[in-house]
Amino acid sequence: MRSTPHKAFVTSALAVAALAAALLPGSTASAAAQAACTPAQVVANGGFESGTSPWTQSSTSVITSRTGQSAHGGTSFAWLDGVGGTHTDTLSQSVTIPSGCSSATLTFWLHVDTAETTSSSAYDKLTAKIGSTTLATYSNLNKATGYVQKSFDVSAFAGQTVSLAFTGTEDSSLQTSFVLDDIALNTSGDTAPPADSTRTPAAPAYTVSLSSNTAGTVWTGHESATFTNASATALTEVYLRLWDNYHGTCSAPPITVTNVTGGTAGALSVACTALQIALPTPLAQGQSTTIGFDLGITVPSGADRFGHDGAFNMIGNALPVLAVKDGSGWHLDPYTNNGESFYSLAADFKVTLDHPTSLLVPATGTSTDTPGTSGRTVTTATASKVRDFAWAAGPFTKISGTSPGGVPVNIYSVSGISSSNAQSMLSTAKSAVDAHAGRFGAYPYGELDAVIDNNFWFGGMEYPGFVLDLVSTTALTHEIGHQWWYGIVGDDEYNSPWLDEAFTDYATDLAQGLSGTNCWNSVSWASSAEKITNSMAYWDAHSSRYSTVVYGYGKCALHDLRRLIGDSAMTTLLRNYASAHWYGVSTTAEFKAAAQAATSTDLTSFWTTHRIDG
Repeated sequence: MRSTPHKAFVTSALAVAALAAALLPGSTASAAAQAACTPAQVVANGGFESGTSPWTQSSTSVITSRTGQSAHGGTSFAWLDGVGGTHTDTLSQSVTIPSGCSSATLTFWLHVDTAETTSSSAYDKLTAKIGSTTLATYSNLNKATGYVQKSFDVSAFAGQTVSLAFTGTEDSSLQTSFVLDDIALNTSGDTAPPADSTRTPAAPAYTVSLSSNTAGTVWTGHESATFTNASATALTEVYLRLWDNYHGTCSAPPITVTNVTGGTAGALSVACTALQIALPTPLAQGQSTTIGFDLGITVPSGADRFGHDGAFNMIGNALPVLAVKDGSGWHLDPYTNNGESFYSLAADFKVTLDHPTSLLVPATGTSTDTPGTSGRTVTTATASKVRDFAWAAGPFTKISGTSPGGVPVNIYSVSGISSSNAQSMLSTAKSAVDAHAGRFGAYPYGELDAVIDNNFWFGGMEYPGFVLDLVSTTALTHEIGHQWWYGIVGDDEYNSPWLDEAFTDYATDLAQGLSGTNCWNSVSWASSAEKITNSMAYWDAHSSRYSTVVYGYGKCALHDLRRLIGDSAMTTLLRNYASAHWYGVSTTAEFKAAAQAATSTDLTSFWTTHRIDG
């Protein structure tokens, strides 16, 4: 769950029309669909750390490291305008988006500061274009204290060479500075899928041993991953997802992988969140192998799912995990900060964390503590059939209890959380885990840990057996619901976010006794392109609508489905669907088929009305 949209920007209607037109049969993108796609980052010198080439700039002062502004990463950046008089700056580069790539995402970091005082008039403007298509226009009204990342789906331009261009214009008075950095255009995914759609590498088993510094902000050690090729197509490579490199720069990544064994490390791609490992010999169907590597993790400052809030470290998505290859090829989607990109198969983890005894370390799975060297403790966490592993480290206050259904629950609070609020969250967690288990199947992960911090900007975040949350009954009930919808019943969170967020919000309503009466009556679509089943590529370009549609409209659609087929049929449908996909992966097509099988009513018009495609 990322319940608070983090990014907002203006998307031109022209961009929507042009991208839609580019996807029509006979277009360049369609004609290129049969070519294979090699994942790549196609913007050169996007961080401006290698001089000015191959950028074309309107003046030698655009790409700069001069005082007055600062870089997002490194020392250089592009500074457009900021003159305080009538002025235009331009910055452009020709990029080639490879043929056959089903995913192409442009991202850049933008900082806007201005001397304009208006809250209503856009006097100074920055336009971002690809080819002849305007992606977005920003202005003095978008001023912010720091950088904000922008993201656009530009997959319609696959197979084309186009100009990526930024134009900043100022009027006659009062400066506005548009500062750009870390521009990237990541491509991935074959539009011509392999014949075998089996998800692989299968049955991963991760063994990790890490040791922390005194503060718990730096962890170093080793990780190995053993896996089997389930596909009839031999594996010649695998990819590790280094998701938390999103939170740094490619020149100073917070996640480092070195000394790889069992394969040869290739280049980092997808904004340094994907690392190719070439296998020494092709891995045939049914064969297993192991790769290993030294691992370094540096936790940045910030109350985030990966960050430290003062002395309290949250370490989510930090362990490299294997990407999935299926009928769409390798899933190497970019990180999104609006929601989740994480798509992984159920795996076993054994993680040993050596840390100062003064730090409590809640983690995914079941943990045991043993004495380490002087003043240190070794926490060993084991977890079976989980999609990810997360932990925290800090001087938390811990309280524990057991749900009536027998699930051990631990609440870890940062400083400032009152004992009464902690007790309230413990009561909520015990109630929620049993409520969800009663509807969807017994909770399988042993203990449940919840870290409570009211400084989380995002509301809450789920990991198997481990959640981050505010003091909020609804939010904690939601995150615990994700143990079933994402954790147990997996999905491709980037391409089908509704399958975990809408289902979890629906489960939250049920757990709280809410029936969603008339909630579909408030639905108002922003455009004909807006659908519950859209991917995060769409929602990153329409971030203000993400929560409304995926969470709100999604759960209302499920309430409507329940009213249509009946309470008993819906209860049976979801329980049986969870059982059939236990530790597996759900797709929209599979859920629609299961729903249709649960009723004699033709659901065709229901899916159309509720904009559930797939």
